[in-house]
Amino acid sequence: MFFLDYVIFGLYMLIILGVGYYFYRKNESAEDYFVGGRQISPSHIGLSIAATDVGGGFSIGLGGLGYVMGLSGSWLLFTGLLGAWLSAVFIIPQIKTLDMKYNFMTYPDFLNHRYNRKVAVVAAIISGVGYLGFTSGQILAGAKLLSGSVIMEAPWGVAPLTFSIYVIGFIIVGYTVLGGLKAVIYTDTIQWIILISGLILFAIPFALREVGGLEALIEQVPDGFFSLTNLKMITFVNWLLTIVPIWLVAMTLYQRVYASRTVKDAKRAWYIAGAFEYPVMAFTGVFLGILARVLIPDVEAEMGVPILLREVLPIGITGIVIASYFSAIMSTADSCIMASSGNFMNDLVEKWFKTQPNDRLLMRLSQLMTLAVGLIAILLAGYFTSVLDTILYAYQFMVAGLFVPTLAAYYWKGATSQGAFWAMIGGGSGTLVLILGRFELPLGLDPTFYGMLLSAALLYTISSINQIPKEQNHV
Repeated sequence: MFFLDYVIFGLYMLIILGVGYYFYRKNESAEDYFVGGRQISPSHIGLSIAATDVGGGFSIGLGGLGYVMGLSGSWLLFTGLLGAWLSAVFIIPQIKTLDMKYNFMTYPDFLNHRYNRKVAVVAAIISGVGYLGFTSGQILAGAKLLSGSVIMEAPWGVAPLTFSIYVIGFIIVGYTVLGGLKAVIYTDTIQWIILISGLILFAIPFALREVGGLEALIEQVPDGFFSLTNLKMITFVNWLLTIVPIWLVAMTLYQRVYASRTVKDAKRAWYIAGAFEYPVMAFTGVFLGILARVLIPDVEAEMGVPILLREVLPIGITGIVIASYFSAIMSTADSCIMASSGNFMNDLVEKWFKTQPNDRLLMRLSQLMTLAVGLIAILLAGYFTSVLDTILYAYQFMVAGLFVPTLAAYYWKGATSQGAFWAMIGGGSGTLVLILGRFELPLGLDPTFYGMLLSAALLYTISSINQIPKEQNHV
């Protein structure tokens, strides 16, 4: 990168921090901070969902999949389209109607309404810890991009990747702590537009010209790279099992449902998000990975695209496109920090107060919690190596523990609080053991499947044994 690129990149980061400061001055309550005052338009929410779901991990991870398997890697985000639209049809009408009546703040608030406080606490811990890991993956994605394209040498003898983790972590945590969900959603809109514009208008054309055109690209990649069947069916099944259910249990998505004005607005936002995920971002990401395979051979797959951007783009354009990739990373990381912070603050810490703090104090405490979550995520990022693996592990842990009891909360009146409690603990902890133990599992299925199976067995068995309390709420 040249001086002009550094100037463009630096100005972009200052603008993002400025947005955070602007909303720091505007926010007046915890409701403003965590659910955007419940008055955000569907277009902003839809773009924010797309930016969050396809952020750093999936943008860097998609490039890695394109580098390894070609266009077939795009099926990863087809699962996002499917999850978004299923959620819009079957879930949003129920949860938004309840929110308009009870003013929920978090995903566990819904579980507290349907089951009891104990179930909500377990869900908050699983969700909070899962999003903490997810945030670490996003920070690692940003650090890989930064060290691969901007910081090739770090001061004081620190490794470039480690130094990059602290730099990108400071920026992301800074504006998120200041501005809350409003800053997250409005910067997400800006970041998504910059990302798509930068990749489609600049990165792809310049890289394609460097290769020698589309025909030259096709000749230089392995067979099957321009086919949509260059993956094993079990891989696609595992993506489905891991990603589609997250649309039912993701705290980031519940916050955006609550931030919507009406059921209609929320559904429209989810349709917008699904369309932008697949095919727009899906094929953009993997195509860049294919280009990197030809132009930057023999590097770690997830580093191919960051190095490609540094090497093939002209002066000035490099800064814009690098900023666009950082947009994707920050748009996910900020949402994940807010989700984890919201779980710990609203569902755990706030409930310890004997009297409700005033709005201003509660917002300041929320900011401190967000800062603490961000700092822990920065420290954890140094222990991970693969962005996509980190994200999928976090997804697997959350999905296995939360999906079955949450689905039952919507559609099975026979589900009891005791059954949901043990289903969450059994599904989440069982999957964690399988992930950490790296066991060879039957049929080639991921730990998520077996965790959900255990969760369903516990929910059904314990709910059948225990009678449903008469006072228990039903959706």
